[in-house]
Amino acid sequence: MKILLPVDGSECSLRAVDHLITHVGWFRDVPEIHLLHVHAPIPIGRVQAHVGKETLHAYYLEEGQAHLVDAQQKLDAAGRFHTTHIHVGQPAEVIARLADELACDLIIMGAHGLGALAGLVMGSVATRVLHLAACPVLLVK
Repeated sequence: MKILLPVDGSECSLRAVDHLITHVGWFRDVPEIHLLHVHAPIPIGRVQAHVGKETLHAYYLEEGQAHLVDAQQKLDAAGRFHTTHIHVGQPAEVIARLADELACDLIIMGAHGLGALAGLVMGSVATRVLHLAACPVLLVK
């Protein structure tokens, strides 16, 4: 069983981590957990004239790690081995694509995250993942 666990550092995404830890007994075998943070891309345009590619990459990596730290600590404390992924792109699309690439059996994620206002305007990431993902999606409130 492969599980993709996307987190954005929000309380709701951390509840999804807690839910997995609490209910890991649901699975016959110990699941392979893939922890993911997707950073929305910074509009490149004029930014690259002032910021180098390496600096931008370092920024994405630093921000991604900061959003993952609480989830990593929870999984580590529960003794749950996990692989960490940091990607840049449109969150829902990246989540669905990575779940496909990794052949995940399940995506467990928060029903809403840090982008609540944007979710009202454009539709939430969770809703979009439900439409795009080929595997089951478990949303945690």
